[in-house]
Amino acid sequence: MKLIEYADSEMLTINLANIVAGELTTALSHGHWASLAVPGGQTPGPFFDDLCGVTLDWDRVRILPTDERLVPPGDPRSNEGLVRRRLLTGHAEKACFIGLRPGADGMMGVNDRVARYLPLSVLVLGMGEDGHVASLFPGADDLEFALAPEAPPVVETRPPRPGPARVSLSGPVLRGALSTHVLILGQNKREALVRADLLSDPLQAPVLAVLKDATVHWARA
Repeated sequence: MKLIEYADSEMLTINLANIVAGELTTALSHGHWASLAVPGGQTPGPFFDDLCGVTLDWDRVRILPTDERLVPPGDPRSNEGLVRRRLLTGHAEKACFIGLRPGADGMMGVNDRVARYLPLSVLVLGMGEDGHVASLFPGADDLEFALAPEAPPVVETRPPRPGPARVSLSGPVLRGALSTHVLILGQNKREALVRADLLSDPLQAPVLAVLKDATVHWARA
């Protein structure tokens, strides 16, 4: 794990956007397309605002969420809605969005769609105070399957707390990303990272599935 500390969240988001843009540009120089997976929630919005203003060949970039709540796209809890509002705009409006929501073709169709763009060129994750990433939660009945080497690219998950069902990129997809960044803000998240790093079992803290090779970007606020 590489940890980068920033004076404030504004410096973090600007620097992370520049790093990710550079990595996407490098990936595009070696292939016809590049894939970028991004988190939902409240934290990544400013990062999206900075990244969508960067000039690169966005029409060759495939953007997908790391996970999705199975709610309508217009629901405030939808990660797809967040990505479309905050990232697929400006220069990045030319990027192609790859959704995780099952359609008429079910989970088989979702997995076929996502598999075309693996391994991920760049992965950006958030992390919960319980050490979860994407929708891979400690204590969830389906976590062991989701982290297993034979797991499909996208798995159905249900957090061990009330709320809508979800789908998530699986452990093998997260581990296989060519470049991984974890974005966290606040002292509570920093302490959660320290606690997770002291463990050895991703079933206790799923962030451990990616932490060894990840760059963690942290600011106090």
